[in-house]
Amino acid sequence: MSAGELFWNVVPYVTLAIFAIGTWWRYRYDKFGWTTRSSQLYEHRLLRIGSPLFHFGILVVIVGHVIGLVIPQSWTDAVGISEEAYHFQALVLGAIAGVATLVGALLLVYRRRTRGPVFTATTWNDKLMYAVLLSAIIAGLTTTLLGAGVVGEVSNYRETVSPWFRSIWILQPRGDLMAQAPLAFHIHVGIALVLFALWPFTRLVHAFSAPVAYLFRPYIVYRSRAVAREGEVVGSSPRRRGW
Repeated sequence: MSAGELFWNVVPYVTLAIFAIGTWWRYRYDKFGWTTRSSQLYEHRLLRIGSPLFHFGILVVIVGHVIGLVIPQSWTDAVGISEEAYHFQALVLGAIAGVATLVGALLLVYRRRTRGPVFTATTWNDKLMYAVLLSAIIAGLTTTLLGAGVVGEVSNYRETVSPWFRSIWILQPRGDLMAQAPLAFHIHVGIALVLFALWPFTRLVHAFSAPVAYLFRPYIVYRSRAVAREGEVVGSSPRRRGW
């Protein structure tokens, strides 16, 4: 077994262990720090543009990664999607979502660097996180162009990266497949592993705090508080005359 195969066989499990244990530790011992440390009060104009671009873009990017890594090529072939059609839609949707995510992230970084109060509230942890996140996005856009043949020759990552990814989850790692992928994919996946290892210790943990329960909560009844008059109960509204 070569050093490359050993790396892609072992390091993903190390990253998953850090991710799982780190997330548990953060939630157990730092619940008050489990937040985005919102800076909206300091500046909201750039945030109003950059935040939706980044968050909606990254959601589409995640869906694209799930489709590309989890769904085998044989499934898309079975439903009549050719290799050319698959790479074309991956290029179009991936490029649009990737550029939106990158522009949103750059706006957020620019906002943090140029707005004094926001910059003051930025920690070294945030700076490291943004550096790794931007690197992952740029590397991801590069692999999108590479996979579709826009840059260099067409590289079908569904024959190397995707089977390797699925093999990790069934505890039968195929590092040899990942070792055969082009260097750009090695860089992108390597940066992604670093990002997931840092995830539990940064503001990115807020992704696990989506307000799903809000959809199922009971209605909140609001009542007006009228100025109390003599003999009236505080909080009760004066009776109105009917017809």
